[in-house]
This record gives sequence, C-alpha cells and structure tokens, in this order.
Amino acid sequence: MNLRPSWWLDFLRVVWPLTYLSAKMTQWPVVGRLFSVMVRPIFTGRNFNISHIPVNRDIRGAGSTFLPERLLEELIRRSSHRIIINRCTCRESEECRHYPIHEACLQLGEGTRAIPPHIATRRTVDEALAHMRKMVGMGLIPMIGRVRMDDFFYGTPNTGRSLTICFCCTCCCTIFKSARYFPGEVKESLVRLRGLSVTTDMAACTGCGTCVSECFTGARTLSGNRIIHDDALCKGCGRCATVCPSKAVAISIENIDGAINEIMSRIEQRMKID
Repeated sequence: MNLRPSWWLDFLRVVWPLTYLSAKMTQWPVVGRLFSVMVRPIFTGRNFNISHIPVNRDIRGAGSTFLPERLLEELIRRSSHRIIINRCTCRESEECRHYPIHEACLQLGEGTRAIPPHIATRRTVDEALAHMRKMVGMGLIPMIGRVRMDDFFYGTPNTGRSLTICFCCTCCCTIFKSARYFPGEVKESLVRLRGLSVTTDMAACTGCGTCVSECFTGARTLSGNRIIHDDALCKGCGRCATVCPSKAVAISIENIDGAINEIMSRIEQRMKID
C-alpha cells in the first residue's frame, strides 16, 4: 500500500535542497568520508545506474534517426504501466522560470501501479509518447535508468520493476547540480552511451567558455582561449554541443544500434519494466 499523503509533493518541494546538500557533504573533511560510505549503497550497483541521452539532432553517425525518440519509444511501448509524476520537484523547488513544473518525470513498469493519483497520473502508450516528444522538443535532456531513491520519494515498492525517465533542465536538475560532488564510485553509475564521443573544432571555437559553464561534471575547462575536454569526466549529455554559439562542438556515436542495444541490455539486467 502506498502511504504517501496528499501533501507529499509539497513536502518534497521543501526538503529537496537536501539532496544537493548531501552531495556536497561528501566533500567535507572527516565527516565527508563517513557520509560517502553511508550513501554509496544507495547510489551504486542495481540501486542507481543512469544514462543521459543527448537531444542534439545532428549527432554524427545517427543518420536520420533521432536517438532519444527511438530509444524512449521502445521503452514506453514495452512497458505494461506508465505514469507521469504530477509535478517536477526539481523545478518546483528551484522555482524554475524556463520549463514547466506540472509536466514531469515519466516512470514505467509494474512497480508504479501503487502510486496514487495525487502523486502521479496514469497514461496510455500514446499519451506517454506524446509527453516524451513534447519534453524532448523543449530541449530537456532525458535521463533514464534505475534510481532506487524514487521508490522512497513516490512510494514505489522496491521490486526492481520500475524505470525512471526524467526530462532534465540544467538549471534545476539535482543530478546536473550535484554530480561533480559525487564520490568516484557514484560517478561511475552515471554511464555514458557506448561509442559516444565529443570533439571540438578548435578552428571554429572562439574560447567563449559557454560550454565550460554548462558542463555539469566539470569535464570542460578553458586554458587561455583553448578548450580542454576531459573524456573521463564526460557523461555524454550533449549539452556542450547544444549551447555552443559557434557550433564548434560535435557529438558522434560510433554505432547507434550498438549504443541502443547496450543501454537496453543494461536496463534488463537491473530491472524489469513489463
């Protein structure tokens, strides 16, 4: 039985900043090490494994395929149950002025049936597809995978039969704000799509630093007028390519079918959505 009361989303809005604070706490002297040990089981392994899907329509190697729609449509059609959270807690907590608060995360799978109407609304396949396309069309970055804490946030039974699809804005998303503070093992749970690479055309780059300020993992830095890209830190969200005013940054995927198969396999290993 779901025990989340009618005021639960209001409660989450108030306490949500603690999620960002908890990430920063892992960097504090002495207490940070202890806190890292405490949170690691929640944000590693089967409990936390996510990937961002770049919304750039000109991904090299993708041909005429729009990657987010192709991948998310497959997941939505395969799921037996689909709900949309009634309010985006990240955006509501931050009082977002750029993206809608009342159009939020999509969750799939049998585990979501227990969530009551005051928390989320059930959707048909076609309604879920329309929601996905609208969110992606706004430029919001899909984040898909297993987020164990959502079981607590929304009262989902911990059966492993639910999948989170967030539509993230860089101004409010907890992951975008917190990832650079995550301990190393937790950062590894943010998995870049297989075969995805980021390149910068230095002849076209003006050194404006826009991509640096927008990179949520700190993978891009500016040295003089030259962009330095740390591939080990990059999670492949594609934000740098989207915001670059001179179009100097390019996203490419070596094998789009291979990337899709890999993430589908990873999802199947960690959860069931049917």
